[in-house]
Amino acid sequence: MSEPKPMLSVAEALDFLLTSAQKITETETLATLDANGRVLAVAQESQLNVPPVDNTSMDGYAVRAADCASGEAVLRVSQRIPAGHVGQPLEAGCAARIFTGAMIPQGADAVVMQEVCVASKGADGDLVTVKHAPVSGEWIRRAGEDIRAGSTILTAGQRLRAQELGLAASVGLAQLPVVRKLRVAVFFTGDELAMPGEVLKPGAIYNSNRFTLRGLLENLGCEISDFGIVPDTLAATRDTLRRAAAENDLIITSGGVSVGEEDHIKPAVEAEGHLNMWQIAVKPGKPLAFGEVNRSAKGGTAYFLGLPGNPVSSFVTFMLFVRPFILRLQGVENVAPKAYPMRADFNLNKADKRNEFLRAKINEQGGLDLFPNQSSGVLTSTVWGDGLIDHPSGKTIAAGDTVRFISFSDLMY
Repeated sequence: MSEPKPMLSVAEALDFLLTSAQKITETETLATLDANGRVLAVAQESQLNVPPVDNTSMDGYAVRAADCASGEAVLRVSQRIPAGHVGQPLEAGCAARIFTGAMIPQGADAVVMQEVCVASKGADGDLVTVKHAPVSGEWIRRAGEDIRAGSTILTAGQRLRAQELGLAASVGLAQLPVVRKLRVAVFFTGDELAMPGEVLKPGAIYNSNRFTLRGLLENLGCEISDFGIVPDTLAATRDTLRRAAAENDLIITSGGVSVGEEDHIKPAVEAEGHLNMWQIAVKPGKPLAFGEVNRSAKGGTAYFLGLPGNPVSSFVTFMLFVRPFILRLQGVENVAPKAYPMRADFNLNKADKRNEFLRAKINEQGGLDLFPNQSSGVLTSTVWGDGLIDHPSGKTIAAGDTVRFISFSDLMY
């Protein structure tokens, strides 16, 4: 009798997945306004300085610093310069009323904020008393202070968020080259599954995984083909795999990855391609299937990932394994979520042989509370919690210990 295969660690399974991922090479050009959530295909350089010219970061008065050395200088206000307007050269003994973002006039070398100035009327026009001795350069944003012409502002493989789009727009980039959307097919196995709105038959459950996984895929900017609930037969499973592989890069299923008589994923994928069935030392979510499905018509293969059916197991394994795999296919290099050291405000007295990912919530004291029921079927824990504690195998937790916390916000996008 052969020895049972040891369980893979989370790191080993993830490394295998990421090594296997071949990034998409097809690209498209989108208007910058429409590129939110996409992955940049080519690094972008700025063709101009930002700011383009010296400008003021304050409402106040543009002055010559030497004219204000006394700390009580009275200057004639010779002009008014709003943002978007070009002033005249500043004469000695004069000040220019200036507003945030406006170009510094020639001759001025400092801005005095209006709070330390007193405006008044004189016989020859407006005056200002400057109750401050500014230094040269005060409250002036220099040309190129933020971005220098010719510098790289965005690198290939970055996921474009609101701030990246704003940065691109700030240097005049109206369009951006992005990786085409990853095409992902999903289907769900199990005769016990029903859709919300249907009357539950005895022994049936609603298919929550369909909604969870589709939402997670949408967050990652995927183009989704949903084949719905597939009957628990080998023929139906094989047929769906063939149709899903034809036009998609990746196929994701939920349920049916065990080896029971009614679990048809394994023989179906093996008949249509090849499959690795893994037992991973992770809790929740031990079974995970990874392989490829052949495309009969145009050749090549589609990747396959089979997730466990329990809702929390499916949710957690998606974030730990599917999310980084998808990001790598999209060309993103840094796919690891951030883990933050935080204080545990609970006790976990029983150690587990697996790497646990515990649902936890940040409390008002800045520590972490643990959801009392960590079962793989308790989907309420994922709504209640703020993230997961990455808890290594063989360890207990005492209140006050430092643990590794991964926020849901870093795992879903």
